[in-house]
Parts: sequence; structure tokens; C-alpha cells
Amino acid sequence: MSAVANPATVAECLRVGAGFSQGDRAWIAEQFATLDARLAGFHADATELEVSVKDREARGQKVTLECWVAGRQKIVTTSAEEDLHAALNDVRDDLRRRLNDAKTRQEPRHNKHLRDVSQPHDQVDPAEEAEGLPAADPSRADAETA
Repeated sequence: MSAVANPATVAECLRVGAGFSQGDRAWIAEQFATLDARLAGFHADATELEVSVKDREARGQKVTLECWVAGRQKIVTTSAEEDLHAALNDVRDDLRRRLNDAKTRQEPRHNKHLRDVSQPHDQVDPAEEAEGLPAADPSRADAETA
């Protein structure tokens, strides 16, 4: 991947949604700092992260982390961990995995195994194909299959 002029960082792209205040933003960004290496491949002005929590610090709280990267599908990760720090770590790690998976699916050219898979050829009428080939020698059928 070519170098990005203005790489995305959590500190630059993170918004706090429902259940969090702007005062929470700094420690959440600090917890998500390990995502910076993964986000660096994307342009900062084309990347957004939003974290929100429903029923904060109550039984059954739900933390949601959404990621939008231009040209890709939105990624949504959730966690129902009761501890807020554990839930934030859970959504962060899940987002990292899903970004890696999305990159692998979108950019197979860097994977030699995927490059070596033969590409389908144009549809050719089998009758036309047979005309250009020599007739098969039935006496050699066993030799070729053995």
C-alpha cells in the first residue's frame, strides 16, 4: 500500500456518542491508541470512528464502535461486557480484526496464493475447441490416467 499523506489516527477521527461525554474522549482515545497502526493506511479526512454506550454502568450495558472508511462498508462492533474498560477493549480488538479481514478481502494482489489462481477464460464453444485439437488416441488413455 502506498504511503498516505495524512494518515488517520484515533485521536483525530474519534467521536463520542450517546453515553459518553467529551471529557471521556481523551481516555477512550488512549485506550484505542493501538488502532493507530491499523488506521494509518487510510486518509484521516475519509475515516471516522464513533463510540457509544447504552445503559452505561448498568447491568446489560452495550458498547458500540462504528468505523466509516471512504470506499468501504461501515464496520460496527459491539460488546455486552459489564466492565466498561473490558467492553472498550473488546470493541477495539474486534474492529482491528475486522479491518484486517476487510483489507485481506479487498487487496488480494499482495497474496501470492490468491494471485496464482487461474482466471476464467472467455466462454468458448466446446465444438470449436475440439476442432483445433488432435484426436485423442484411445490406446494412450490408460497411460495418461495412470
